Amino acid sequence: MTHRWKPSVTVAGIIEKDGRFLLVEEHTPKGLMFNNPAGHLDPGESPLQACAREVLEETAYAFTPTALIGIYLSRFSKPATPEDPEEDITYLRFAFTGELGSHDPTRALDTGIVRTLWMSLEEMQASQARHRSRLLIRCAEDHLRGIRLPLDLIYTDASVYNPGGPP
Repeated sequence: MTHRWKPSVTVAGIIEKDGRFLLVEEHTPKGLMFNNPAGHLDPGESPLQACAREVLEETAYAFTPTALIGIYLSRFSKPATPEDPEEDITYLRFAFTGELGSHDPTRALDTGIVRTLWMSLEEMQASQARHRSRLLIRCAEDHLRGIRLPLDLIYTDASVYNPGGPP
C-alpha cells in the first residue's frame, strides 16, 4: 500500500480595521501564541464557509469573506510527545479578507482561545516569537499591499455537500 501525502487545508480571516489586525491569543504546546482567526476545513463545507465559521468560533464576530488574499503553503515539524511521535505537517492555507459583522459578547470562544486582540503590523513584527503561524505577517503584508482576488477562483463542487450524489 502506498502512502498518499495529504496537506492539511486551513483557512484564515485577515481582518484589518484602522491599521490593526484582529488576532487571537491561544493555548498551544509552545504556550500562549498569536494567530489569525483560523482553522481547518471541515468535511462538507467550502473554504468560504470554513473561514466564516472559524472567525465566528474564535472571535465571536460574524464574518463574510469578500476576497481571497492568497493561497499559502507552509511546513511544520510537530515535536514528539510522550503520547505521539514527531509529525511532519504541511499546511495549505486559504487567506480571506472580508466584512466584519456584529460581535456577540455572550458567545464563548473556541476551546483554547484566551482572547481576541487588535495588533498593528509593527506590533506583529515585534512579537514574532509568539506567532503560531509563520504566515501571520505575510498574510497581513499581502492584505496591506491590496491583494484582492475574486472568490470565484475557488470552486466547490456539489459533491462536497452531497458525497453520495452523481459525479
